[in-house]
Amino acid sequence: MDNKDTKKDDIVPEETTEGTEPEVVVDDMVDTDDEGNEKGAQAKLKDLREKLKKAEAEKLQAMTGLAHAKADFINMRKQDEMRNQEFVKFAKEGLINEIIPALDSFDMAFGNKDAWEKVDKNWRVGVEYIYSQLLNVLGEHNLKQLSPVGEKFDPAVHEAVEFVPVTDEKNDHIITEVIAKGYSLSGKVIKAPKVKVGEYKKDDSK
Repeated sequence: MDNKDTKKDDIVPEETTEGTEPEVVVDDMVDTDDEGNEKGAQAKLKDLREKLKKAEAEKLQAMTGLAHAKADFINMRKQDEMRNQEFVKFAKEGLINEIIPALDSFDMAFGNKDAWEKVDKNWRVGVEYIYSQLLNVLGEHNLKQLSPVGEKFDPAVHEAVEFVPVTDEKNDHIITEVIAKGYSLSGKVIKAPKVKVGEYKKDDSK
């Protein structure tokens, strides 16, 4: 009896798991959520990069268009300024061409020295002063008198009214006398001076 009791006492009943909650493994679920969040973040980052790239392209296009518009505006202003300058130059040339005959009249009066010297001195000095003032004003507008005595004859600039014989070969085609002065405006000849030109002919009889 004792042995039986001892054996019964030695038997330890196994712990039962009945009524306890089962162990849940969550590692796989956490990994799945992290992977999904990472993919979502990468997609958003990619989308932002594409939008930024598009915005930069649009900005570059706008800047390029603005630069072209600015260049066109500057060119248009330059063209307008050139047209205005040409108009002013044309108008100035037309006005000066109307004044030149008056200057020629002064020169003709001064050219007849005998008659001019007989004019009352005070009146003569006054007229010469007015003539000088007129030339100074026109000179400020780039008008220049052409009186090319001693210069080489140039048919593109001078108008020869007579060729006079000269004995020195050095004076061949050299202007010996100005019959009527010429005028240039800003470097452009608007009235050619009328001149006499030396002409050398070798004497073959000697």
